[in-house]
Amino acid sequence: MPNEKILVVDDDKNICELLRLYLVKEGYAVTLAYDGAAALTEFERSHPDLVLLDVMMPGIDGWEVCRKIRANDKTPIIMLTAKGETYDKVLGLELGADDYIVKPFDAKEVTARIKAVLRRCAAREEDSKGVYDFPDLHLDMNRYELKVKGKVVEAPPKELELLACLASHPNRVYTRDQLLDEVWGFEYYGDSRTIDVHVKRLREKLEGASDLWNLKTVWGVGYKFEVKE
Repeated sequence: MPNEKILVVDDDKNICELLRLYLVKEGYAVTLAYDGAAALTEFERSHPDLVLLDVMMPGIDGWEVCRKIRANDKTPIIMLTAKGETYDKVLGLELGADDYIVKPFDAKEVTARIKAVLRRCAAREEDSKGVYDFPDLHLDMNRYELKVKGKVVEAPPKELELLACLASHPNRVYTRDQLLDEVWGFEYYGDSRTIDVHVKRLREKLEGASDLWNLKTVWGVGYKFEVKE
């Protein structure tokens, strides 16, 4: 039986209670928060293993809660929302969400998504225990630390995971869908602009570091971490 801690955040107390009852039955320890401010307080207090986070809340909305958590922490986040537009999905991904569930949802589906995300994150942590060294580039995924020309460069977890994915297989071409699956860990159907945005930000951080490697666009296909032989 699971023993992970889940923080459920939703301004609808009925939804919170429904999820709490179902998740406790599945063996999870559950804490509840009914607004963004309470969610951030509870997150710092309980250090959950996963956050179920509603988007539309009064005061501090789910986007801002996600942004604040992601500033310092890589705890998995599943967004809960009544909206299903592509823009919202792209925004959630860019802010660092690990999955996205549209209301109304079935409690069994939520449980399955939680198990899948926790499983992927555990596997990712195991797989990412690596250090990648190239001329004037040092990426330590144990510490989630990026150094360019010997200086630490601040970057959010998803950018580092994307770079690690590409750098772990130099000169291998990845499609955008493959990168979404490898880094975000779930099948995302729709606009894949989130990959382009993250690559653009990485390029800005890595610009001019070395002429022996680069993040290269393979037109019509995707991206690769190109290393000159």
